Amino acid sequence: MARPIKETPTLYGEDARRFEYEMQHLKPATTEEIEAARKAYNEFKSIATFDL
Repeated sequence: MARPIKETPTLYGEDARRFEYEMQHLKPATTEEIEAARKAYNEFKSIATFDL
């Protein structure tokens, strides 16, 4: 049986400031990263079998 998921800890001080800064200054994904993600998605999609 799986263990329950714990709550996300609250960030304080410098960790909180760094996290907020990083969230406000996100870098867009490169074309190579998008293609790699699309390739991985299609690979998993091709082998996935879900019985409903």
